[in-house]
Amino acid sequence: MLPERFNVGSDSCGEDLAAFERMRAMALTRPGAGKVDSVDVGVPEPRPGEILVRVLACGVCRTDLHVVDGDLPEPTIPIVPGHEIVGRVEQVGDDVETFVPGERVGVPWLGWSCGECEFCRAQRENLCRRARYTGYQINGGYAEYAVADARFCFPLPAQYDDMDAPPLLCAGLIGYRAYRMAGPGKRLGIYGFGAAAHVITQVAVHQGRDVYAFVAPGDNHAYRAVLSVTGGPIVAPQLGLPIKEDVDGENPSGTRRDSRVCGTDA
Repeated sequence: MLPERFNVGSDSCGEDLAAFERMRAMALTRPGAGKVDSVDVGVPEPRPGEILVRVLACGVCRTDLHVVDGDLPEPTIPIVPGHEIVGRVEQVGDDVETFVPGERVGVPWLGWSCGECEFCRAQRENLCRRARYTGYQINGGYAEYAVADARFCFPLPAQYDDMDAPPLLCAGLIGYRAYRMAGPGKRLGIYGFGAAAHVITQVAVHQGRDVYAFVAPGDNHAYRAVLSVTGGPIVAPQLGLPIKEDVDGENPSGTRRDSRVCGTDA
């Protein structure tokens, strides 16, 4: 168990979690520990501009594992990881006008930015040099409650349930940003096939695009992941590489698609 005063040292999360109730959380208590510990801490109170969220679900992103394993430098210690948070607003701090108690919201990786630098003024807050991140410098969603800066939270459409929405708050966000920048071409190339690619390939297939996925040779898991969201025949004509699977089928929408999976060391 952590001490009564669980200091998080964050500009936007508050310095004292010993608030009006107790809650359970999973926290990284030592840098590079490779595991999280079950702790009992106070429920944080929202400061001005913040909301207190009762966590309904929180995804596990590879970045969370990087934090826990010590691959990212200087995390706040102790820290509660988790940055794909779906929750319901319990309280709002002063000056919050965008959310009300009872509303369902999403809390993403970017948790705070200065609002003053050239990037923030250009609506490119993700490049802010002073940015702070959920589950890294700000306590995240592996807990019963989390506090978040209301400016960086999203209202969630009702059609996405609590278990389906979390990946959209990280993989979906970064995947769609890249997808939008790629433009309207008929053919889409994706290098690597992790969570972001898995989400955005479904969008591309729905829009009738041909998807070319470039993965490491022998990565059968990635080959099957491509197949699961395209349902089309898998070929690799450009590189002349052995085909891991050759399946002719239909995707869930019933539209036949041509997906090309190319093994590459690039």
